[in-house]
Parts: sequence; C-alpha cells; structure tokens
Amino acid sequence: MQRASILCSSNPIPSFPPTSHRLVAPLQNRRAESVSSPLRLPLTRLHNYRFALPPLHSTVTEEIVETAETESGFTKVGYISNVHGLQGEIRVKPSTDFPELRFSKPGKRWLRQQISGRETVQEVELVEGRGHPGQKSWILRLRGIETVDEARQLIGSTLLVREEDRPQLEEGELYTRDLVGMRVILKETGEPVGNVVNVFNSGASDLLQVMLDTTLDILDSTGKPRPTGTRLSGHLVWIPFVKEIVPNVDVQRNEMLITPPKGLLELNLRFDERSKKERRQLEWKERKKMQKRLIAAKKKLSEMEQKHVFDGLRFGEKAQRSLLADQIVGVNSKLLQQALENVEILSKRWNVTEMVSALKAKEKTSTLEISEECLVSSASKYKLGTHFHLQEKGVDLISKGKVAIALVVNDSGNLQEPQLACNPDHENSDSTEKSVSPFLQTSLCDDQRFIKMEDRASVPLVLVCSAQEIQPLRMHFSENDYFGFVPEKVWFLEEEKLPVVSKAVEAEKKHKILMKSPWEILQSPVGSGGIFSLLSSNNIPESLGEMGVEYIEVCSTNPGYAGANPLLLGFVNSWKSDVGIQIFKGRKDFDEGFDIIFSTSFMKKLTKQINKLQFYATPKQNLHVELVDKEWVDVTPISPNSYELGCTIYSSLKASSFDKLCIMEVTE
Repeated sequence: MQRASILCSSNPIPSFPPTSHRLVAPLQNRRAESVSSPLRLPLTRLHNYRFALPPLHSTVTEEIVETAETESGFTKVGYISNVHGLQGEIRVKPSTDFPELRFSKPGKRWLRQQISGRETVQEVELVEGRGHPGQKSWILRLRGIETVDEARQLIGSTLLVREEDRPQLEEGELYTRDLVGMRVILKETGEPVGNVVNVFNSGASDLLQVMLDTTLDILDSTGKPRPTGTRLSGHLVWIPFVKEIVPNVDVQRNEMLITPPKGLLELNLRFDERSKKERRQLEWKERKKMQKRLIAAKKKLSEMEQKHVFDGLRFGEKAQRSLLADQIVGVNSKLLQQALENVEILSKRWNVTEMVSALKAKEKTSTLEISEECLVSSASKYKLGTHFHLQEKGVDLISKGKVAIALVVNDSGNLQEPQLACNPDHENSDSTEKSVSPFLQTSLCDDQRFIKMEDRASVPLVLVCSAQEIQPLRMHFSENDYFGFVPEKVWFLEEEKLPVVSKAVEAEKKHKILMKSPWEILQSPVGSGGIFSLLSSNNIPESLGEMGVEYIEVCSTNPGYAGANPLLLGFVNSWKSDVGIQIFKGRKDFDEGFDIIFSTSFMKKLTKQINKLQFYATPKQNLHVELVDKEWVDVTPISPNSYELGCTIYSSLKASSFDKLCIMEVTE
C-alpha cells in the first residue's frame, strides 16, 4: 500500500454557501462546462476536504475583505488540498472547467479562509501554474510563499476569482447562479409554480429544486386536493432541466417556462394541515429519533471495532457531518457482521452451476424442459403442447392478483436503445428514459413480454435499483401513468449495499471499513441476494400476504428473465412447490440473469432467516482515505487491498429447507 498526498488538516470550518456552475440552456440539450463544482455533493461523493487554517503569511496579504460584504462578488474555482515539493508550491483541486485560464495565467486571485473566527477573503498573486494530470490537480506558485511551512498554512483555503472575470458564455448557455431564484411558470396557463432554490447534477441531467408557490392549485400524490387554509410554503419538488420540460429560460426577466408531464409536480407531495407549532414539534421528535438511531448504530459499529468510521464527525461542515451520520445509521450492521464471519470461513464465491446440478438430482426436485419461444405469454397451445395447462394456470393466478413481481433493475448486457414512451401523447416522456434501463423500458411497454395491461392493476410491483436510478424511475412511472400499475402497490427500493472492507492484517486479524472520503463510507452493492433484507426491512412479504398474494417472483431485467412468467408460475403451483427456478441450459452466468418464484409463506420464512445466507468476498483495488496523525491522506494501493462483500439470490436455497423445488430448463 502506498500513501499519497495529505488532503487536509484537522481543523473544522463553518459551512459555505453553494457555488455556481455553468449550464447549457435546455434548448441546446447538451451539458456545458462549469465555472465551478458541478454541484454533485448531495447526490454523489464529496470531493472537497476543506478546513480552516491560520491566516496567510504577512508577505502575501495585500488586502483583507469581509466576506459578508463581498461574497456575491466572487466565484470559487478550486481549493488548496496539499503542498507540493520543497519550494512553497501548493496543489489545487479544481472546481472549474477552465483550469488553464484560472491556474496558468498569472495575476490576482483571492483566498477565502477563517481569521479570528470570521470568514475573510484576501488577495494573492499567482506567479505561475502547471497541471498535475496524475493527481487531477494543478500546482501553483504564489508570490511571497517560499517555504513548505508557509504553503502548509494555506491547505484548505478556497481559491476565488472576481465574478466579473467569468468567461463569456456562448448563446444558449448560462450559469447555475443565474438559475437560482428564478421564477418558474407553467407555459400553458401562465400560473406561477414557484422559485428555483438550487440546482443539482443527477448524472443524466441537471435537476432544479423548486420551492412551490403558496397559491399553486395542485393535488398531492394521493390525488387529495389542498384543504382550505393549507399553505404550500416550504414544499420542494424536483424538475429535470431538459428541453422537453423547460423549453424557455429568460435570464433578463428572471423566469423560466415549464411543461411538466402529468404527475411530476405532485410526486411525493403531501399536504400538511398541521400548525407551525405542531410541525416544529414533529421535526424535534424526528431529530431525537435520528439521534437515538445514530447512537445505536455507533454502538453496533464500536462492538465490531470500527470506531474509525466516526472520525469524520469531528471535522468538516455541518452538511458533511450529516452525510456521514446518515451513512452510519444506514449501515446494515447485522448483515455486515454476518458477511465478515462468512469471509473468515469462505472467502470465495461458491459455484451456482454445481449447486443447481446437485438440486436437480434430489428427489424433491421436479424438472421441466421447454424451448425459449414458449416463454412469451402469448405462446400458442400448439407450441406449449402438454404444458399449455401450466401456462393457463399461471395466467389465471396473475389476473386474480395472486402474484407479486420484484424486479432487480440491472443494465448488464443490455445493448438496446431506449424506446419511445408507451403513451404517444406524452411528448415529455423522453426526458427520463435515458436514465431508465433500456430493457425495462421496452418490457414495460410490451405486454407480450411482461404483464398484460389488463392484469397490471392486480399485480403488486417491487422495483430495486441503485440510488442514482430511484428518482428517474419514479418520475418515469409518474410520466406514464405507472404503466397500468396501481401506485399504492408499487415500491421503489434502493439496492442493498455493504461497506467495502480492508483485507485482514495478520497482526490485527480483522477487516476495517474503508472510507471514500472523511464523510463517506466506501460501499458496494451486495448483489441479487440483497433482495431478502430489503423485503424484510420494509415488511413487504407481510403486506403482500395481507393483499392475498400467494407467490413472489424475483427476477432481473435481462432478456429472457423479466417477469411475469406464467409457465413457471403454473409449474410451481401444480407441484405445490416452495420455490421455482428458471435457468437457460448451457449458461453459467446464473447470477447475471435470474427468475425465481417463491411462495409467500416460504419468503416470509426466508426473510426471518437472513442470518443463514452465505456471502462471498471479491478482492478489489480501492482508493480510500485514512486519518493519520490528525491529517487525512489519500491511500493509493498497488495491489488488491480490500474485499467487496456479495451475496447471490441462489444462496437462499441453502439458507432454509423447502418441501419441493421446481426447475424449468430453457433450451435456446
């Protein structure tokens, strides 16, 4: 293991206001360069480790300006992350897409830092600068800084430029700061929607966070109208900043016109009829509840000798500490402990192919062999032959609401392009399709491959996907009237994750949770086996049982697998089996694509025996940070230094005993 540069000192600083970033207006429908950070902090990792330091050396200071008076006159372009060499040079992490202009052209710059408890901005002179591609940073020399000690005092300071020095934008481009505060108006009616309070980057497109106007006449997500006297003040909604939804932006008039698809503004909106006092009391109770959960989570991790995870709570800004607190609370400590115990016993992934072969040899196993063309729900009686009655039985169970579908969204191997929305009247539906699995999009619009439209109102649906996909997927369903499903019977769940851990050191004989940043735990998806803990923690098997659901089909969104599968369902029901598996004969990548049906009673038993699931450890080479002598350092490994912990859905077949098993083999 090789340690790289020191990231920051250990002194905390107060929070800073958000920075601006350059966008292309939706009319051009492309991303532009940013004048500062692309505002990804709330949605992805934190890149800036900023801490306060003593004031600059007197030889550097030409003037000190009170930040409170001039904050609006500056734009952030980077922060000083470390020193470089022995001649007083500094290393800067850029938050601009104009690094050559900002860091190689000599002239005046400004540094923001804390002096005597007050945030100040002071002028410095850039002498020269050059890029450092290996570290994705720039090396600068400032006039008056000649030694390492002088340069070290600057670590954590924010580098600024005058706002009037921002580069001229091309036609149709604008800065994030120009969007914040802008009025949002419905293009069709001219009705005011609210004001933009922030802009975030979600990966596929930028998202506008809009505070709704108090006069907006709107239903909430349950279809409930706003009661008389109830105010909308404080309600926030997300609006994708794309041409189809935001066709007009007028910087001069400080307003934008929007054409939101049906349900977008209502998404997650709930009217609150309580008084201000009642809402404050509720907020106080929620904070106390969060504190208790944090204390309990810290206790669990302490028992597992993972106290180093809490180091970031002593540093950084409030938002950064809150992010870490949320992640600590979110760690599934029981699952982590179980996975670590498995790693000590079984460090490699067991062979699913061998397991299926062994199961087929057992007396309790029934096997059915069919051709791939029989999988579609419209397969003819001629093609199905003697198995047609199984298909009919499965279709009947689906239409009667006896089956729930759990889809694990997985883009692996999907090479298709996104298709058009199911409803041709939805001109705006394309806005989120690029964020949705192509195969899932196609399946939702094709009732020959998924579930017949007339049956969807009866079928509960669980969607499991990554954190980045949750919001686009919700919006996509909302834009398309939930594709015929009942909104109250649809769950959107974020995939189960576990912390990435270090390889055990012989002297310590324990695995240590790795940190992606001082305030972010390095995590990786558990895999298909994570579905059981997700269903359990959300009490979904119990809820489905109350709805009269008898079977839960869990499948991936890969060609040949996405449910429902009436033939397999009829097969399982006819044999009164607890579990039914579809496999493709000759394939070995069972965990890449899977389709398994569990009886609801067996799933309830499984979710109570999660401690019997088997985990495997995959050696990986992961960058991370560590706190060494009160300083955060980057750790750059030269060989696999960590384990990513995983679990396959097939491990459930070893976790609990079952009476009968059905295996349907598909020949291609």
